[in-house]
Amino acid sequence: MYTINLDKECGCFKRSAYENNMQFESKDEAKLQAELMINHMNTKFCQKHSFELSENADTLQITVGDALDNKSGCCGGGHCS
Repeated sequence: MYTINLDKECGCFKRSAYENNMQFESKDEAKLQAELMINHMNTKFCQKHSFELSENADTLQITVGDALDNKSGCCGGGHCS
């Protein structure tokens, strides 16, 4: 099994239809879903965070970072402090 894991769930993620720790039978299927998620989150979420993908064995890790132009503060997800 391959897992897509988001290291920190921001407010936009919590309000979305996405789930953390989704599991897939194939690596290709998991990677495709993770790339679709990252693209959607980086373009459709509030833009206060950026999302990046890395691979570690059978886990596809999505890390949450600050967006380069984040001047308006936290999104209220509770993980920024």
